[in-house]
Amino acid sequence: MRNALSKLSISILLIGCGSTKSSKDIATAIPIKTQVDLTQVVDDKVPLIIDPGRFTQDTVKYYLPKVVQGTYAVSDFGKFVDGFRALDYNGVQIAAEKKDANTWVIPNAKQLDKITYFVNDTYDIENKGEDTPFSPSGTNIESDNYVLNLHGFIGYFDVLKNNQYALEVKAPTDMKRTSALQNIGAEKSKDGLVTTDKYFAARYFDITDNPMMYGALDVEEFEVGGIKIVLSVYSPNKTYTAAGIKETVFKMMKAQKAYLGDINSTPRYDIYLYLAPQTSTAPTGFGALEHHTSTVVVLPEAIPEETLASAMIDVVSHEFFHIVTPLSVHSEDVHYFDYNAPTFSKHLWMYEGVTEYFASVFQVNQDLVSEDEFYTKIMGKIQSAARFDDAMSFTTMSENILNEPYAKNYANVYEKGALIGMCIDILLREESGGNRGILSLMKELSLKYGKNKPFEDDKIIEEITAMTYPAIGEFLKTHVIGDKPIDYGQFFDKVGLGIKDEKIETDYVRNNGVFIIGGDQENGTIFFTDLVSDNSFWTDNGVQPNDTIKEINGTKLTMLNANSVLQDTFQWKEGDDLIVLLDRAGKEVSIKTKVAQSYTKGKKLSIIENSTKEQIELRNAWLKG
Repeated sequence: MRNALSKLSISILLIGCGSTKSSKDIATAIPIKTQVDLTQVVDDKVPLIIDPGRFTQDTVKYYLPKVVQGTYAVSDFGKFVDGFRALDYNGVQIAAEKKDANTWVIPNAKQLDKITYFVNDTYDIENKGEDTPFSPSGTNIESDNYVLNLHGFIGYFDVLKNNQYALEVKAPTDMKRTSALQNIGAEKSKDGLVTTDKYFAARYFDITDNPMMYGALDVEEFEVGGIKIVLSVYSPNKTYTAAGIKETVFKMMKAQKAYLGDINSTPRYDIYLYLAPQTSTAPTGFGALEHHTSTVVVLPEAIPEETLASAMIDVVSHEFFHIVTPLSVHSEDVHYFDYNAPTFSKHLWMYEGVTEYFASVFQVNQDLVSEDEFYTKIMGKIQSAARFDDAMSFTTMSENILNEPYAKNYANVYEKGALIGMCIDILLREESGGNRGILSLMKELSLKYGKNKPFEDDKIIEEITAMTYPAIGEFLKTHVIGDKPIDYGQFFDKVGLGIKDEKIETDYVRNNGVFIIGGDQENGTIFFTDLVSDNSFWTDNGVQPNDTIKEINGTKLTMLNANSVLQDTFQWKEGDDLIVLLDRAGKEVSIKTKVAQSYTKGKKLSIIENSTKEQIELRNAWLKG
């Protein structure tokens, strides 16, 4: 998972579900027939029919996921189910008890023919103050768009996790649809207006692992390094097209393939991009969630073109790099994931941190960004990581990620987690004379394990140490298992880099990547934080901490439209006229000015003068090796 605007994060690939009892002993070993009807939506709810076959035991349980792969947060998809009914073979309703948010118990399972229920979507209630799943893992039900993260619609029986699924999705014929789930045919109604698409899933994991999109989509298909890329874009106001985004994705994925080299990949990769409009029912959890062969991305439609391109590179590249870990390298907690009673691996530093590091370093390696741009990003991560508990064991945090105080530190897996990956990379280059790095280590681990063989959570650090050098083991024990903060200066010195205090160019909503604005949930307003005092443009114009921003150039600013309005600040040019209305403790303050470059105090990472030959060689091996 990757949260685009707040740098949160991306996701775990689950490779299978464990079961100790054969489904043949419990129900007929036939596919679970599942019907999703998009032509019969009632009150923004989609009807489903689930036919599991005949059970031979008295009681069964039906679940929707409490937690889905890669989100590291409770989603409780059962909360969005209404009208749950269990029916016998005469169509008569039989007993079914809802035990908790996600569980239904059916005591007379031998009589059960099928269950039916309605599913409400999650997007349109995100702004109503309710706890909802992270948008890229959520669901959308609109007349012109359906985001079908199937884990939000389809559940599983406790005794049939490994049964096959025969899925039918009924939708208007003229509606576009994309899915990487195996399509085994389609059937049109007599009048040709409705088409029923038929899909096959080998097990419940494949249901959760293959999202779909239906509706007014713009779709482009192209090939990158032997991979068929299917880019599906929903832009409600036609602001963007798949063709317009295609070149950015093509260039990015071509560079990723070149960087990864001989790591095995997938023959097809789907990118589902939902561009959220500026409405009260639009999703606001911007970012992405990866799956085995696809990713769902949610970004604001009002985002400027250049910012959209940058976000797609950062976010989608992160998701694609998950083919390395945890797809090919993962623990038993990942391999045998339990959607309703999950346990978590200790190694988020690897799954999310190393993946995020790959998403950054490949860009400088493949000349998508300059070395200075890469150094700026690294310094941004150091600054962002400083906002979290720097004396917290990463393995302890990972294992307890749903609980506090660890949950509130989760986003650090994308900041300090990536920096851990960087330090290991530099150490490996140093110890091997430039010949090995963290990518080669992950390749070695992929060969040793692979997608069908999990490692033991408590032994992987020892194995990595044995495969590499004592210095790697010492680093992991001290800074990943242990709680000692990392002195990044020591690592930068190895590659001839230094950190200096400098006046740094910044923008109008952040100081060197750290936001200087905050949101008042109770009043729905946006205000300047104490950090505005270090932003030269606003201080030169008299802005003070806690000033509420009422209007920018005549547009009222609220929490509802903050993303789109504040994104426009990235398009300001020096000399542009600017009028900002503030509320300062009940008094209106008007600022009429012209846009000027803003600066802040900060630290800059740059090449030190008179770097030694050894430092230069190690730096080149690190960035270009």
